[in-house]
Amino acid sequence: MMYSVEVEHMCPVAKGADHGPAPIPEEGRWVQAKQIGDISGLTHGVGWCAPQQGACKLTLNVKAGVIEEALIETVGCSGMTHSAAMAAEILQGKTILEALNTDLVCDAINVAMRELFLQIAYGRTQTAFSEGGLPIGAGLEDLGKTLRSQFGTMYGTRAKGVRFLEMAEGYVTRLALDNDGLVIGYEFVNLGKVMTAVRKGEDANKAIKDATGNYGRFDEAAQYIDPREE
Repeated sequence: MMYSVEVEHMCPVAKGADHGPAPIPEEGRWVQAKQIGDISGLTHGVGWCAPQQGACKLTLNVKAGVIEEALIETVGCSGMTHSAAMAAEILQGKTILEALNTDLVCDAINVAMRELFLQIAYGRTQTAFSEGGLPIGAGLEDLGKTLRSQFGTMYGTRAKGVRFLEMAEGYVTRLALDNDGLVIGYEFVNLGKVMTAVRKGEDANKAIKDATGNYGRFDEAAQYIDPREE
């Protein structure tokens, strides 16, 4: 350790206040985190790239400072999906400090990691008061049984009005309009259910039919339109 001449000539003064860091909630415990291995928790965060053309939702499950599980969901940028594929390999097994200082390929994913680090380091996790935290694999619960991210894609113009393209329920195939031209419902195909059925050997047309549903006052419509063609 190097000291300046000024410090060398100072007389020592005893340190009075030495009570350590404030305890933070972690998986049902109060922890005085002094090193990376003291940190545990599962949480989510959102990041964005510099041009803000895409965003990433990142979910991490950290146990004793090490990332045991990572879920990366991206939207708005085609290249970001490939970045997410690489980041999913990179993140697992790293400490949160390593991950914070690792190039995760895409700005949006890097920013999401930064935001998660802050939440985890300050005890603002989803599992702060859950005894023992959540098991590895809990991150998949956000995706549901068909393991697909929940998307919402809506488009509208002043000239032609709104178009629902994709809801949490699935890919929108038809919009239901009333006599005034207002949207009163929609028909959708749950693509996750379709692919699950097809993988099990079911005919694709039957799988689509079985996974088709509707929402709202769909059956009362005066007119039905294809939101992508009409």
